[in-house]
Formats: sequence, structure tokens, C-alpha cells
Amino acid sequence: MTLSKILVPVAGLALLVIGWRSYGLAGFVGVAGGIIMFLLLHFTRTMTVLRRAGNRPMGYVDSAVMLNAKLKPRMTLLHVIAMTRSIGAAQTPEGVQPEVFRWTDNGDSYVDATFLEGKLQAWKLTRPVPVEEAAAAAAVPPHTADAVTGATSDAR
Repeated sequence: MTLSKILVPVAGLALLVIGWRSYGLAGFVGVAGGIIMFLLLHFTRTMTVLRRAGNRPMGYVDSAVMLNAKLKPRMTLLHVIAMTRSIGAAQTPEGVQPEVFRWTDNGDSYVDATFLEGKLQAWKLTRPVPVEEAAAAAAVPPHTADAVTGATSDAR
């Protein structure tokens, strides 16, 4: 459990106590109203992000390269979903930590993002090898070494 999961409720309770001690019932109600407003704003943002993501194919992103450039360590899964406007395709079974999600673009490039406790830990961009390059690489034998002299030669 992270420290923020403990500190935020404790800070809320402390604000409620300070409001009560400073202004009585009016202070308590004012602080409670502020906390409820914050929670409602957070809930509304979450629902908006998920509604937008629900309108797109799962695991789709416009550009995997741009997503790779925008990702930063410790980003939340909700923030990444908001950036891609798509829920990532899960690559790990549900409930297993760390979770891996994949976002793929039209060019078959994809980003695998690893989340631990909902925070981005690592990500990897994978781009497909063009067919011409793959065929050329398969046709050319690799460098070979002469068994007697140990010298290498290029078989190209």
C-alpha cells in the first residue's frame, strides 16, 4: 500500500477537524462540501476518459511512436488511457501484477506498457521489420570466421 493511500484520507479528516474547531458546524460543512466537490470532479473526469475510450477499438492508438515519446515513468493507467483514448489490450491475466497492456497502430507498431499498482513502470516500442529488409537479411549469409587464421570475411 502506498503512502498516498493513507495520507489523503488522514489529510481530509484533519481538514474536517480544523474546520470544526475554527468555525464550528459551518466550517465542518464547508470543508465537507469541498471534499465532496473534489471527489465528484475526479469521478466525472474518470467517467469522461472511460466513455471516450469505450468509443474506440480496444488496444488501438493513432501512432505508437508518438505514444512511446509521450510516456513517462509513474504515469497512471488512467492518464495513459486518456492520452490514447483507448483501453489497452491486456497481455497478462486479470489481477496479476505487474499488468502489461498493448496499444497498436495501423502500421502494426505497438507499445507494451507495464503497470505496477496502476503506475507505469516500463514500456517498449516494437516496430515491424519491412518485408523487403527481412527478405534481404535472410538472403545474405552472416559474417564467417576462417577456422585456421581466425580472420573474418564478409560473405556479401
